[in-house]
Amino acid sequence: MQSVFYPDDRINARYDIKGCEVSRWTEPAPEGSQIIVVLKDLNFEGQYVILDQQRPWLLQQVEMDTRFLQSLHVLDYSLLLAHQPLQPDERHHSLSFATLIMRTKKSVNPGSSPLHAGIAPVPEDDSTLTLSETDCRYASGGGSIPTCPEHSGPSSDAAELPDFRVQNRRLLPNLKNPLHVIDGPEQRYFIGIIDIFTVYSFKKRLEHWWKRLRHPGRSFSTVSPQTYCLRLCHWVQDHTK
Repeated sequence: MQSVFYPDDRINARYDIKGCEVSRWTEPAPEGSQIIVVLKDLNFEGQYVILDQQRPWLLQQVEMDTRFLQSLHVLDYSLLLAHQPLQPDERHHSLSFATLIMRTKKSVNPGSSPLHAGIAPVPEDDSTLTLSETDCRYASGGGSIPTCPEHSGPSSDAAELPDFRVQNRRLLPNLKNPLHVIDGPEQRYFIGIIDIFTVYSFKKRLEHWWKRLRHPGRSFSTVSPQTYCLRLCHWVQDHTK
């Protein structure tokens, strides 16, 4: 959880999402309290993750990750979600195509250094993560790189991007935590999938039937990996704009 919610100095809400309703409510901390409470699905009802142009590839990435977990017969994982407001100076910056290509090559060859290529290193500064920089990055587990429409062109560098996409790589931003941060128009979101070690065993199948008897007509966490995958994808579709 700390690896996803980092840096956490401005995060104002944290959620653990499973896409169901049974036991998915947590009492919020009293106003003004310093206690950090991780809320759940029912606490998020009526809210949305506002991403605008970034929404389609977030949906694609969540689908890729959950289908991979489904292929491993895994269930009961959680989508961690947190958000914080963007500062005015974090909302309107541009990313040059040269920097885009440099980061893509770094992500494919982690051992390469911008110093060797004659390019000055980019400082690790939280303020450099901007909306335009996240147009080309996936937020949850390992996935492919989408191209940026505004940077697409006939150059040879641009032609290399589909090859990188095949390798299921991702751009590296200038942050200590490059994998789970995505900016919308007004909010910065921290998104990641955790708790991926519960297999749909015989014991879990019995638990599924017991919960069906105990909670008729309600959704609960212990379901088949296929149902779990589809349900979480639908939750993300229904709660993003």
